[in-house]
Amino acid sequence: MTIRQITTASLKQLKNTVIGNPSAKLALSRDTAFIHSLVDCLNHPPTSGEPQGSHDDIRVEAAHVISSISYGSEAALASLLRANVLQSLVRALSSWQVLAISLKSALARALRVFASAIIEVTGPTLGPIRIYSAQFRAEAKIALNYLFEFDSLDVFLPLLADLSTQTSIEIAQLIGAAVRTEVHRNAVIEWLPRVERQREVKSRRGWERTGVVHMTTRHGAWAIRTLTAKIQKRDSKIQDAALCALAALALDNPPVATVLARVSPDGTMPPLVLVLSLTKSRVTDVQLAASLCVTNIIRAQANNHPGAVDHAAALTVIRVLNRILISPSESAQNQTKACHALLLLVRDEKDICLEVYDRGVLANVATLVKSITPTGEPSDWDIDESESNVILREAALMTIASIALFDRVIKRDLADNIQLIPLIRACLSHKSVGVRVGACQCIRALSRDAAIIRTNLTDSGAGLALYQVFKKEDEDLRVISAALAVVCNLVNDFSPLRPVMIADGLLPRLTKLFKIEDQGIRVNVLWALKNLICKSSLSTKRGVMTQLGWNHLAELVNDVDPQIQEQAFCILRNLAEDEEGILLAFSSLGEDLVANCISVGLDSPSELVTRETAYFLGNLSNGTRAQQDLIFTHPPILDLVHTCMADGKSGVRSPLVSCVLNLLTSNPRRRQDLVEAGFVSTLRHLCDWTGAGGGGVSVSPGGLGSAGGIGAGSIGMGAMRHHINSEDDKDAAGLARRVLDLMDTCVIGDML
Repeated sequence: MTIRQITTASLKQLKNTVIGNPSAKLALSRDTAFIHSLVDCLNHPPTSGEPQGSHDDIRVEAAHVISSISYGSEAALASLLRANVLQSLVRALSSWQVLAISLKSALARALRVFASAIIEVTGPTLGPIRIYSAQFRAEAKIALNYLFEFDSLDVFLPLLADLSTQTSIEIAQLIGAAVRTEVHRNAVIEWLPRVERQREVKSRRGWERTGVVHMTTRHGAWAIRTLTAKIQKRDSKIQDAALCALAALALDNPPVATVLARVSPDGTMPPLVLVLSLTKSRVTDVQLAASLCVTNIIRAQANNHPGAVDHAAALTVIRVLNRILISPSESAQNQTKACHALLLLVRDEKDICLEVYDRGVLANVATLVKSITPTGEPSDWDIDESESNVILREAALMTIASIALFDRVIKRDLADNIQLIPLIRACLSHKSVGVRVGACQCIRALSRDAAIIRTNLTDSGAGLALYQVFKKEDEDLRVISAALAVVCNLVNDFSPLRPVMIADGLLPRLTKLFKIEDQGIRVNVLWALKNLICKSSLSTKRGVMTQLGWNHLAELVNDVDPQIQEQAFCILRNLAEDEEGILLAFSSLGEDLVANCISVGLDSPSELVTRETAYFLGNLSNGTRAQQDLIFTHPPILDLVHTCMADGKSGVRSPLVSCVLNLLTSNPRRRQDLVEAGFVSTLRHLCDWTGAGGGGVSVSPGGLGSAGGIGAGSIGMGAMRHHINSEDDKDAAGLARRVLDLMDTCVIGDML
């Protein structure tokens, strides 16, 4: 497609040609010279001796064409990106005070459409999940970061309060669509108009930090104030745009959520109350936007406090979303939005998942998926299937997975009664990456139940079907990552699929994946190996370590990534779950390397790494006396154990006290070493010595996660008793009490 001269008429004709025509957009994007000329028109329209109005018309039409191309393929987006369209749009808007309303609105729309398109490239995406080249993602990320730089915000954020309704709506929609990361969210929230910035600088006292978010001021951040005022308008389009923008700014942002949920000093009702009322709007778009906004506010309010979500507000949202999901007259687009909002509401919140389940929402979402999914082979679905249905199926599967993630009753109802597993299995081979990821996530949720693995996933063939997806060399990395999370569950000792996958090349596949430069995949590969080793035969342990390598495992213990370190210690812990495993670890690593690994783990700043090291050490304490002596012949270990018992949290203290109990029970002569190392005072700190009598207590220290038990069996208490402090972990305090009893000279004398 070649355009010889850029005029208002030619651009209008071009706009009409490319709208809804992907092939025309692709052809146009390949004309690099024209794309650059088109972008240049935004600031420098061709001079033709025509009046200024004609120049503005060319700029308007150029913006419209750019908006249309932005809805195109990767090639179309890339052509605009490499022509620096984002910078040109910001530059064109920089003189917005003197621009005609039509031009200003067209430029704002082009900026919004292009930003909305590239955020789906950079992520995090709301769906559908698409495939883009790594180079294109990197270029898009640079461009998006430019958009949220301070100077760029100075250009377009003031337009949020523009007198032109359409222009202000476009900017609100831009915030709602493109703000998805904490950095960009904070940039918008902290921004103030120049006049307010100058006032802030003059009023700030010298000791105040300049980086304090303006949410701490009486009225809140400028963007929040402006958007809050807009939701009070009666125009549904303004309300929709403002609510979506507020939702984007409140996502995982407790300060913003607090401001939106609290009563102002002058007694004005909280914005949250108004947003809740808008969930009952007659306009579905406003209902959805309000539901999303309420969801993000109440979830951010309860951030780091599981179970503290506003129950009444959550129920309001659930009712609205459920009504949209079951309505046969609702569009697939609206039902997709309902799924996204529901996903955000229930994510990692077991109580809300149960509430949603009890109200029949899970069954309704499952019914919705069935209604848009053909019964034939997935290869036949692609014929005449609308993209909106594919996107809805992806969103619904993701939502189902989140609802079923925690509760066993929900999982079993989904597997036995709702009978969605055949459909989920079929979706594993769908052409859409997002649908395949959604299917993997559903199987992951189901595979967290041992009974379902043994029956439903094995009998239906869904488990092995997922494993075949996992083995595909040319599969999208996001699908592999989601499938790997399932494999971590399928290789547990109770799974009938464990030996099948091992025989079918599981270990070489995991080893190959570990070489990929993806932190999440590397961690999950180690997680799978950890589960594979747990409660396994000696031959399986040797097979795993032949693939991983003992020296490599020792290197991973010293990795800079604490998550990698944690999983490496989990592997050591599970290797040492029995006497054969302990001997294998000592003979393969050597005593000095084992001691070095323990020292590194106990001295780690990561609590999780220290905890797993403590459990590994606890397992070693179940070995022979010669193996136990490692702790005493390497002085740093005993000192680090004492330090962790004194300063660590209960998750670390409990296995370490159990370790000391095992050591002392095995060889009472070690009492003097423990006394000299200062263990007595530390143990007494865990439980106050009272001398009060009481009944015998039986404590069975166990491991966390999938590792084997580390402690001794139940041992009866002696005559002396100790009182457990309420703030201490009961297991750690109970074990400490037993150790102190054993360290009593009378008891030790009887044991010798």
